[in-house]
Amino acid sequence: MKIKEVSQKYNIPADTLRYWERQGAIPPVNRDEAGYRDYDQEDMDWISFAQCMREAGVSIEYLIEYIELFKGGKKTLEARKDLLREQLKVIKRHLDEVQNTYDLINKKVQNYETHVEGYHGKLIK
Repeated sequence: MKIKEVSQKYNIPADTLRYWERQGAIPPVNRDEAGYRDYDQEDMDWISFAQCMREAGVSIEYLIEYIELFKGGKKTLEARKDLLREQLKVIKRHLDEVQNTYDLINKKVQNYETHVEGYHGKLIK
C-alpha cells in the first residue's frame, strides 16, 4: 500500500508518517523498485500502535526507545514490558484526572437541574 492510501486509512498526514519513520518512531518501511514506500501489514500494525500511543499522549521519544528495544529481540522483552507498564501508569493518572473533571462537571449539571433554576443571587442581573 502506498503512503497516500495509508495516510487516508489512518487519517494521518503523509508528512507525519515520513517524520515518524525518519525519527525511528516506526520501523523503516520497505520500498518498491522505484524507491516509493510500500507499506505491508506489519508496517500498518506499527502505524496503528504509534497512532494509539500518540493519541494517549505518549511522546515520540518513548516510541523511538520502544522501537530500539524491539530491535533487540527477545532479550529486551522485560525492558519493553517495563516501558509499557510505565506508560500505563501515566495514562491511568490522566484517566483519573479526566474522570475527576467529568465528575465535577456532571455534579454541576445535576445541581443546575435540581437547584439553580430558581436562583436569584448576586450573579443574576
